[in-house]
Amino acid sequence: MPAKRPIVGVIGSAHKVENRFTAQRVGERNLRAVTEVAGALPLMFAGTPEITDAEALLETVDGILLTGARANVHPTHFGEKEDPRYEPYDQNRDALALGLIRLCVTRGVPLLGICRGFQEMNVAFGGSLHPEIRELPGRMNHRMPRLANGEPHPDLAVIFADRHDITLTPGGVFAKLLGCATIRVNSLHGQGILEPGKRIVVEGVAEDGTIEAIRVADAPGFALGVQWHAEHEASRNPVNRKIFEAFGTALAAYQRAR
Repeated sequence: MPAKRPIVGVIGSAHKVENRFTAQRVGERNLRAVTEVAGALPLMFAGTPEITDAEALLETVDGILLTGARANVHPTHFGEKEDPRYEPYDQNRDALALGLIRLCVTRGVPLLGICRGFQEMNVAFGGSLHPEIRELPGRMNHRMPRLANGEPHPDLAVIFADRHDITLTPGGVFAKLLGCATIRVNSLHGQGILEPGKRIVVEGVAEDGTIEAIRVADAPGFALGVQWHAEHEASRNPVNRKIFEAFGTALAAYQRAR
């Protein structure tokens, strides 16, 4: 009988179909990365506290993937006021994800945060975010490439192209995992880490100073976050593949321990 694959809970994000019907969605690249690289079974769960029982969820899964999403983390979670310029928000996902992150870390449940998920990890441990990182002095535009008329670029190869370098902390988890001192990654975010949370250890910084890779200090299990979209071409991109392979190894170990 073949070994049972680990199960990964993949958080959904609020979405309206035809601007009328409330739905939850997860990008297929995330699901494929979990299946094809981490070797696990993805199980989408709603990013809504009234629907999702976090305790029951963690009894079911062997790890959690916090994906990227269009909405920013609501600024009230780090002591700032709401600003309509930085909408949309997804306060239901905030309410579920922030507590779920702390539960995962406490229990040693493998946790991987990507883009918004990376930002959620920072906020969960008391860190702050800047709603438009490119507005800070000396920062580059980390947002998705667009045409001159403001429309998103039609070519996905351009959108997800590697756009800047990241310097990894020597001897850190990411440097050991990836086997190098510098990596090059894609960039599709507006919001970014301003001040790291109390247990957030910065392990990778872009050439303009933007924080791009983090871990949770003293976490008993896998607890890593990346600002770039590591789910993109996870089977072929060597950096992204190693991250999801390491996540898969942690999932299998947690499953065996259970």
